[in-house]
Amino acid sequence: MKTQWDELKFDADGLIPAIVQDRENGQVLMVAYMNREALERTLATGLAHFFSRSRRKIWQKGESSGHVQAVEEILYDCDGDALLIRVDQKVAACHTGHRSCFYRTLSGKTVSDKVFNEAEVYEDRESREVLDRLFGIISDRKRSPRDDSYTSRLLTGGRDAVGDKVLEEARELVEAMDQGPDRVIHEAADLIYHAWVLLAMADVSPEQVQDELVRRFGKSGLAEKAERKKNSPKSKV
Repeated sequence: MKTQWDELKFDADGLIPAIVQDRENGQVLMVAYMNREALERTLATGLAHFFSRSRRKIWQKGESSGHVQAVEEILYDCDGDALLIRVDQKVAACHTGHRSCFYRTLSGKTVSDKVFNEAEVYEDRESREVLDRLFGIISDRKRSPRDDSYTSRLLTGGRDAVGDKVLEEARELVEAMDQGPDRVIHEAADLIYHAWVLLAMADVSPEQVQDELVRRFGKSGLAEKAERKKNSPKSKV
């Protein structure tokens, strides 16, 4: 199927808003954003994928809850700067337990009942997504620096400044081994945060690091080190 890519107008961040509609009754279920890759994945799989502006990553609707959206049709408006996605929605679209994200009026009146218990479905979601959300905030500070932001000041300092902080936090984590679990946890969190800042500076996402770990999974550590040594520039001199 041919896709009218030239007709679509993605914004400066490479995003386009997508209105999701129930194909059977026309109910508007949610509004999200897509980048080109998210749209490509949607077309390839038949399941709705979006781009999270807070987590700075592509996500499939229903990946946590199982409440997937099977895409029936995708339309674009006359200006080419918005999408309308008609879907078969499994259970519900909203993380609050309502079928639609538009379940209340501006006066505060709730106009629909919940169709599932969100506390059960999304148990531990915040913990599972915290690293993605952290990277999203760091990426936002990189794009839009703030005077009151420690992350913005770090990024302004450049690679050497951030690199020095990573080395400092790594040393403090090792030293914390003699100070009990609570101190280890605190220093580990500091190290991860500063490492995430360094990733953002390098335009590398945690998802890419995760893919690399998946690639290594099942391979012995010794074999992995031997392979890296073999392929390193120094080994070819």
